[in-house]
Amino acid sequence: MRFLHTADWHLGRTLHGADLTPAFEAWADHVVDLVATENIDALLVSGDVYDRGIPPVHMVDLLADTLERALEHTNVIVTSGNHDSPKRLGFGSRLMREGLYFYTDSLHSHVPVPLYDHDGDLGALVYPIPYLDPDSERGRLANNPAEPLARSHTAVLGEVLNRIEADLASRGLSAKDTRRKGDASVADNPFVVVMSHSFVTGAQETGSERDITVGGAANVAASLFDIPGVDYVALGHLHGPQKVGGNGPLMRYSGSPIPFSFSEENHVKSSVIVDTQADVPITLVPAPIYRKLATIEGTLEELLSAKFDEYRGHFLRIRVTDPDRPSNLFAKLTQKFPYVLEHQHVTEATAVSIAELEAIRTEPLAVLREFFEASGGRELTDAELDLIRETWEKVGA
Repeated sequence: MRFLHTADWHLGRTLHGADLTPAFEAWADHVVDLVATENIDALLVSGDVYDRGIPPVHMVDLLADTLERALEHTNVIVTSGNHDSPKRLGFGSRLMREGLYFYTDSLHSHVPVPLYDHDGDLGALVYPIPYLDPDSERGRLANNPAEPLARSHTAVLGEVLNRIEADLASRGLSAKDTRRKGDASVADNPFVVVMSHSFVTGAQETGSERDITVGGAANVAASLFDIPGVDYVALGHLHGPQKVGGNGPLMRYSGSPIPFSFSEENHVKSSVIVDTQADVPITLVPAPIYRKLATIEGTLEELLSAKFDEYRGHFLRIRVTDPDRPSNLFAKLTQKFPYVLEHQHVTEATAVSIAELEAIRTEPLAVLREFFEASGGRELTDAELDLIRETWEKVGA
């Protein structure tokens, strides 16, 4: 069987205010073309379909049109991410047409989607896990609601994976050593996929993902997915395409199809074709490029010279290095570069400020701690640190 693994479409997102609708439309056409021409048995979307809980109407229409066209050629399995509203995304899921599956409720994640091959045999089982917010799921997933699970991603995701492991065992699919060997048929040993929208330890984030830190930790160990019988883990949440994990099942982030920050300017955006019968099961298919991203730097005279002509059509972050700020800087830049999204006048003094801003973005709790200790003249107590952390997480939520 063949799967097209995607994630993090973020329909409706902008890039520093720039409208990305043409990029989303090109991506949608690309996905439909792939499922139509690559003999895809199921399109997987591992969360963050929309960029926010209440998406723009034209993005709702785009998703509906895309799924309708894709369903003419394949099955579609969609989970909700931390950007989506599970209730809105999953509304009417039980009324959807055959071949379309929306999984937005953690209590259903241990019930797989069965996929059949062209001979009518069971070829695969897909277990779609939506994003699991520990605060809202620790009680729902507990065997005794009066004794909720620990307030962590590991606890809630671990519970769902335990239920998946139990389901596989009940089907006699927990022994991987006989899979597709000897006389075992594909029907006896279907390929098993787990979809999860989570942050796996060791993976590289980009800065355009929304923070999901809870209880001081955002990530889960790759070993959590090392369940006998699981062949592939289709991950979502991180925007850089990458392989993760070690000796367990094959695990990948497909990454986002479009760059959403300048930290992604060097990414080769792609989707993943998983072929269960191929010697090399993974093929990366480059995504269409709407407009390249680049960061360029130099004096204003250098930037306006022919040296940088190739960047006229790029989305740009420009750093101007003149000792004194040139007059009418933005107007002069945009006269040559119409897609400037960010510009900075970088001197030795401002370079320090930019570094500090980057530190605030990447390590906000450390910056807050340093501020309070510098202001109060003493180290913070554990209780005070916990209060700052809890307050930061509430604001982020």
